[in-house]
Amino acid sequence: MKLPGTFHTHFHVRCYKVVVAFAISAMLSVSAGELRIGAAAMNITPPVGIGLAGYYFDRGAQGTNDDLFAKSIVIESDGEYAALVGVDLISTTRLMVETARKEIEKETAIPGGHVMISATHAHTGPVLVNRGSREDSQGGAADLSQRYSEGLPHRIAESVRLAFTRLKAAKVSAASVREENLSFNRRFFMQDGTVGWNPGKLNPKIVRPAGPTDPEVASLFFEAPQAKGAPELISVYVNFAMHPDTVGGDRFSADYPGALSRALAGFQGTNLVTLFANGTCGNLNHVDVNWADPQHGPGEAHRIGALLAADVMRGYRLRQPVAAGALRVRSEIVHLDLPENHPGDVERARAVTARYDSKSNAGFMEKVEAYRILDVEARHGKPQEVEVQVVALGNEIAWVSLPGEIFVELGLAIKNASPFRHTFIAELANGAVGYIPNRTAYPQGNYEVVSARCAAGSGERLVESAVRLLREAWAGK
Repeated sequence: MKLPGTFHTHFHVRCYKVVVAFAISAMLSVSAGELRIGAAAMNITPPVGIGLAGYYFDRGAQGTNDDLFAKSIVIESDGEYAALVGVDLISTTRLMVETARKEIEKETAIPGGHVMISATHAHTGPVLVNRGSREDSQGGAADLSQRYSEGLPHRIAESVRLAFTRLKAAKVSAASVREENLSFNRRFFMQDGTVGWNPGKLNPKIVRPAGPTDPEVASLFFEAPQAKGAPELISVYVNFAMHPDTVGGDRFSADYPGALSRALAGFQGTNLVTLFANGTCGNLNHVDVNWADPQHGPGEAHRIGALLAADVMRGYRLRQPVAAGALRVRSEIVHLDLPENHPGDVERARAVTARYDSKSNAGFMEKVEAYRILDVEARHGKPQEVEVQVVALGNEIAWVSLPGEIFVELGLAIKNASPFRHTFIAELANGAVGYIPNRTAYPQGNYEVVSARCAAGSGERLVESAVRLLREAWAGK
């Protein structure tokens, strides 16, 4: 029999509160030293028609190639909780993160400050509000985008709440394998002495890459023991540094991280939650300039996802158990100086944004500079305020959040200085301020530097903060 509407709602609210209270009570009764893991995924695919993010011209979503998700892993060790969240979006915003954290803290036993939310950087996801003048001009100010962004923190929080209710005793193991043939530095020294950006396949004017890559495919496997047979693989956390911009077009897609998840689900089943965190890939992408074949579209996402899945499965065979230990979280707000605007820049930038057709990519670099000028002007000289966060499990595993599209040199510096055996770096996490190049790249110029909303030295400041927090967490301070 269908219950009357009001009673039906109140009945479910009371039942929900009872379930949450029971779950919290059960979590608090865990024996000392036991690790518990829960994982869940929540569909966050927007309605058709919303603007798509990632480019410098308008695209309205016309359909869906594959769904977008918010995926969560909740960790409990010795009565302490943390949550790792990955969203199939272009970025995260500070408002999104703060709102989601408040709801998570209200609905679970997880402190809001113990939640790390990172974006995969999908270029076939929706524009978001509060991301600056470019997104506002590409549909971010529209009612559809406003309503979607307002509801997004609740969906993120719901994925964490579901993961929290699924906590169970588990073991963690880790693996690291090298993948040399997927990610490439997209900045090159050219014959004319300049540094080029995406200069094209088989370009004879290329001398050599202007920087390194990070070939590490780092994976964590969370498994629950079973009375008979192999343990249940609850979740996999995968960390790899490469821009997800392979699909393109005007349909929603989680790009290659989505293809990776589907490939691993084919191995273990659809209940497996694969959380992909993008490493420091501000100057990395999938384009192999020494290979003539085109590399775009859903097929390219599938190719990359399948190869990454093979790397993860290779790691699964080689995985080594990791002692869990205490769960520790450290974070701090770092102030990043703004790049300088000059007299006349703002007027020139406004003229540029008015000059070009919003549905065309014409004037690309002019628009890149113009939107940066306008966003810097909007801060009225106030430095960027960003969060660096470290979540550590025992003395072997640590996760680091960084607030933007970080050059790979900076991520490698953090890994090299980390006292933890396994250090996972999630960029575009807990809010983001766009590109953050290393100091060496600034005088070289080109796209990422022209786009950067922070001054030279900002990336090195983030490295200092991350390394200090890692050392404090490792020492238990």
